[in-house]
Amino acid sequence: MWYYEKKLQYPVKVSTCNPMLAKFLIEQYGGADGELAAALRYMNQRYTIPDKVVGLLTDIATEEFSHLEMIATMIYKLTKDATPEMLKEAGLGDHYVNHDRALFYQNASGVPFTATYIQAKGDPIADLYEDIAAEEKARATYQWIIDLSDDTDLNDSLKFLREREIVHSQRFREAVEILKDDRDKKKVF
Repeated sequence: MWYYEKKLQYPVKVSTCNPMLAKFLIEQYGGADGELAAALRYMNQRYTIPDKVVGLLTDIATEEFSHLEMIATMIYKLTKDATPEMLKEAGLGDHYVNHDRALFYQNASGVPFTATYIQAKGDPIADLYEDIAAEEKARATYQWIIDLSDDTDLNDSLKFLREREIVHSQRFREAVEILKDDRDKKKVF
């Protein structure tokens, strides 16, 4: 059971209306390496992970949902004052026709979210390596969005998210070592 606190994990400020930046951020909303994929991946994998690290997956999955909320807030703030023409110029014309300004789980190219973005092998170490890779890909994507952004207020929130991806990757690496040690101790001669 979760306790929902009605505030963002980290403040989201946006300096100006910028539909093009919103289009890029959609990648972290519904893309293969985005926050929804991460949250669902970890929540699903926790059922076949050893008890020693199951809490880690639950904790990080929960945090990923809060990151999803932050990304949604960023996209909303970047597009709320945009005209349909501005959305069209930013490459969001198709999105506007289908969804108006409503968020939709898709990547920056408009491809809808699919469960094929996430993996669960059932082997704890294999799954954790998948998770490390997912966190590193998300970190890289945040960096590339920061590189494209000139909004210093928004970049502050993006840097926070990028740093959390690094922390998650480190925690998953620690979990791999815990499970490797446990696996190696179970040898029978």
